Amino acid sequence: MINSNHRAESESFPGRVVIAVLTYRRTDGLARTVGALLEACRDHPDASVLVIDNNPGADARSAVRAMAVREIPGRVLYAHEPRPGIAAARNRAIIEAAEAPLLVFVDDDERPTPGWLGNLLRLHAERRPAAIAGPVVSEFARQPEPWIVGGRFFNRRRMPTGTAIDCAATNNLLIDMTQLRALGVAFADEFGLTGGSDTLFTRQIVRRGGTILWCDEAVVIDQVPAGRLTRHWVLQKAFRQGNISPRVGMALVDTALGRVRVRLLAVAGGAARMAAGAAAILLGAVAPNIGRRARGTRRAVRGAGMLLGACGYAYVEYSRKRDAAPRLGSYQPAKAGGS
Repeated sequence: MINSNHRAESESFPGRVVIAVLTYRRTDGLARTVGALLEACRDHPDASVLVIDNNPGADARSAVRAMAVREIPGRVLYAHEPRPGIAAARNRAIIEAAEAPLLVFVDDDERPTPGWLGNLLRLHAERRPAAIAGPVVSEFARQPEPWIVGGRFFNRRRMPTGTAIDCAATNNLLIDMTQLRALGVAFADEFGLTGGSDTLFTRQIVRRGGTILWCDEAVVIDQVPAGRLTRHWVLQKAFRQGNISPRVGMALVDTALGRVRVRLLAVAGGAARMAAGAAAILLGAVAPNIGRRARGTRRAVRGAGMLLGACGYAYVEYSRKRDAAPRLGSYQPAKAGGS
């Protein structure tokens, strides 16, 4: 637990904090997300919400500017990043927040719980890590089907506050900007349309000597739409996560021999997951258990993604057909020293 020692929250506030929200053609719920973040900033006068619009057409500009007019000047900020890919948008947030001590990433379909920002700031003041990650709790647009409930696919990790972790997503992540500059880490563009740039980014932070801590009290709510409560979406995500794993591993080594080793381990690991998944599916059918069958299917699909990733294929989950982005292509790993 965070040891507040009854200090005033302002004593742990390091100065300006920028909360970055990345969005791409999802303007319908953007006002709700920004509004919830602004409410979380009420006790932090130097906190601001920055919207990074990754749509080449800049369709969020007018909506964000309308929100800014109703707020204190500087409270709501907007930046347009026309280059496609979430890595480009994340790097733009880093550029825009260059003068701020802290940058916080949240997704555009999330809302913070009471005390979220204060809990992040207190842990940062006490421990001064390079980054802090917090939990994401799902809230569903409709009741998920038994296959999804049994598979526990939306149950995310929780652990004691202060636990050191080796990687994190950017759906609830605080970054110490001074330490980030010293470590020389940025988001890799080659993961921009496939996903995984946050995994590589945070693993590089740890590899270069930074610390990432967990803050279990800093909770955000993920508002899961009905379109994600399907077997297709769950298995597509599992395949993408498996596909990313060897690609991130190869990007973290700087020798050809090291990359060969990563590929071989991924082939073995992918095959093992496929076999274990098939066994779980069979066992779940013989002794009826929908959760076991669901988890077995997901494991097998993730293993298939690992195999293909080891063979050099990159699955483009965030395909932009209007921007002529490919769905599947060959992958050349980045060098470990690069960003």
